[in-house]
Formats: sequence, structure tokens, C-alpha cells
Amino acid sequence: MVTEESVLESIKQIIDPEIGINIVDMGLIYEVDIEETTVDITMTLTSPGCPAGGQIVNGTQQVTQQMDGVEEVNVNVVWTPRWTPELMSEEARDELGIF
Repeated sequence: MVTEESVLESIKQIIDPEIGINIVDMGLIYEVDIEETTVDITMTLTSPGCPAGGQIVNGTQQVTQQMDGVEEVNVNVVWTPRWTPELMSEEARDELGIF
């Protein structure tokens, strides 16, 4: 069975290439909704001009689509609320030296 936790664990494979931290710990994933075999992911990027944006969004869709029990994945990129370093996990902030 696909759960929010299993989707987030799968998405942790996607590393922000500029920062070197997975996008879950970066705080880029805002919401995961699961309806039977469809997964809807609401996420953001660190900025609208993020050069790795396409790579991050495509990777998120691909790793989620490969999960057992998932037939459809919809990734919605939003800009509100705006991403800030406060959204990062404590581990990610520690790794980057942000207190």
C-alpha cells in the first residue's frame, strides 16, 4: 500500500544538485495526497529561476511513478508559500551550517 511516508522516503532519492541535500529535507515537498493509485505531490523550488527545477520535478515524478501500487503521478509546483531555509529539516540546516 502506498502511504505518504513511503512516497516521501522514495522522493528522498532526489538530491538538489546545487546544494547536495535531498528535496524532502530541503523542505521542497509541501503535500502528498494519495487517492487509490494516484499520487498528487505539491512542491516548490528554492526560486522560480532554479536552474535544476526541471531535473528536480522530473525526478520526483519518475521515482514516485516507479513505486509499486502507483499508476499516476501529478506534480504541482507552487510558489506560495515561498520557500525559505526555515522549511529545511534540522539535519539539513545542521549540514549546511544554518542555525
